[in-house]
Amino acid sequence: MGFAHDARAGVRLIRNAFVQRRARADLANRLALAPELEPGRFKIGVYFADSKVNMYQIRQWYKPLLELSKTWPVVILSRSPVGASVLLDESPIPVAYVRTVVDLENTIAQQDLRVIFYVNQNTRNFQMMRYGRRWHVFINHGESDKMYMTTNQFKAYDYALVAGDAAIARLSRVLWDYDFDKRAIKIGRPQADFYSGTLPYTPDDRTVVLYAPTWEGDRAAAAYGSVASHGVALVEQLLATGRHRVIYRPHPRSGVVDEEYGNANKRIIQAIESANAADPSAKHVYDDGPELGWQLSAADMAIVDISAMVYDRLAAGKPLLITHPVHPEAEIDHGGYLSACEWLYEKDAPDIVSIVDDLQHDEAAAERLKYWVERYFGDTTPGATTKRFHDAVQHLMDEWERFATLHATDDTSLEHGDGTDAETADSLLSE
Repeated sequence: MGFAHDARAGVRLIRNAFVQRRARADLANRLALAPELEPGRFKIGVYFADSKVNMYQIRQWYKPLLELSKTWPVVILSRSPVGASVLLDESPIPVAYVRTVVDLENTIAQQDLRVIFYVNQNTRNFQMMRYGRRWHVFINHGESDKMYMTTNQFKAYDYALVAGDAAIARLSRVLWDYDFDKRAIKIGRPQADFYSGTLPYTPDDRTVVLYAPTWEGDRAAAAYGSVASHGVALVEQLLATGRHRVIYRPHPRSGVVDEEYGNANKRIIQAIESANAADPSAKHVYDDGPELGWQLSAADMAIVDISAMVYDRLAAGKPLLITHPVHPEAEIDHGGYLSACEWLYEKDAPDIVSIVDDLQHDEAAAERLKYWVERYFGDTTPGATTKRFHDAVQHLMDEWERFATLHATDDTSLEHGDGTDAETADSLLSE
């Protein structure tokens, strides 16, 4: 068993090394053809040290950042060759590939970066945070009630842009001696202003139901996935009515741990294919694309598991059901929205059609939803959250100007040190 495990681990290491070498070679060719970044142009950097696996964390910021760049030019600082290759292919925001700390320092020297955004808590964020004379700002990659949202790592940043009152309340329970009034700025969910895209069907009188489950999880406490427990029954019932259109968007890791879960996922995909073959006008959708937005705004009803999808949909202010985990050890935070949400239990999945129909006309549920939308995101009037995001950035720029004036005579050579840290950091990079 030990030998087989070591052998598999060795194969993975060889495969990963091959992927990285190929990515570097591909990236070198692309960079040779790409135009150089205009010196002094960019005021905001988005630091992204991750590879392809966490691209979703920065993808959701593309549209808000593109809009922001009309006022404050934005550049993505990518540390991974695989991540940079993907970003150069798809990002509407300019990309600087800064694999080594020396590369990073050269870019910092060439650009007037006053604000650095961070979308996750990658440990290599600290290789950027060593540079002063700019604001380091955590903007996260979603809003939820997960433990990740209450980490003490918030204190490492000069500021944090948070969604709303629920985030402040959540953080205030765990962060000691943190100046929320100064360092936590409420902006709502800017992505919600860009929940758009090309629909893969022509809208008609069908009720559109989005089913977006998470994966099965790698431990009991995080066993939130519903594909094997709820999914097959609810999708089959909705497909059978002729008056519902299903958008099925499973987590890309569905079935990597549990074979039963993977088989259930395949059954749902096959059921959608069969339903479309029987009635081509139904246009049910199996959605495995990288873009998330249109699904949240187009769906009349959403059925999601406990995941960031709960809050992505909540930001849209439209009806949703949350599947109740069947594993008894799955952890549920009953302190926020999950204390008052509309649950879908496994035993009720076969009755999903009547549940969806009833919830669409439930005025009490609509009022509860309205309260929690405001609690988490504030004003969700189209454009309001984008304005708060831009106002927050303007505040940061004003504060930068104020501090830059106060410290105009400081010795800027002190910022980079003697290079020892850069050499140490580069030695830790194993792309």
